[in-house]
Amino acid sequence: MGILSAARATLLATAFIASHTTTVAAQEATEAADAFQLDLNSVTETGNGSCRLTYVATNQSTTALERASYQIALFDGEGVVTRLLVLEFGALTEGKTKILQFDLAETGCGSISRIVVNDSPACVTSDGTASDLCMAGLVASSRTPIQFGI
Repeated sequence: MGILSAARATLLATAFIASHTTTVAAQEATEAADAFQLDLNSVTETGNGSCRLTYVATNQSTTALERASYQIALFDGEGVVTRLLVLEFGALTEGKTKILQFDLAETGCGSISRIVVNDSPACVTSDGTASDLCMAGLVASSRTPIQFGI
């Protein structure tokens, strides 16, 4: 009887682990499906001393956004916040990728060490309701020397 109990306990433990793993995988898949990816794709010095930021925004959710904006903080090389500004991303269709460029007047790219997404002042779905997708689902990345994150 002791061997049977041990076998049942092992079987139950295996079933629990498999069930938990499936639940976690399903949750991660749902979170990935609701993701809003924002990639700082490139930075370029303009002729007038400004820094042009190029973002690739991908709405991987099933929610169309009528309007999305992000408040960002710029940090210098010493870790000091030098500016807070709002970038307007406009409408972002579900499943769509959009490329946007923003010029930061009188700010050289070399003076920016890090950009942090501070908030999303506007995240409005196509039916006009406010959504937390813009921050709750945000996945930030950078392909530049400038760190970019939440």
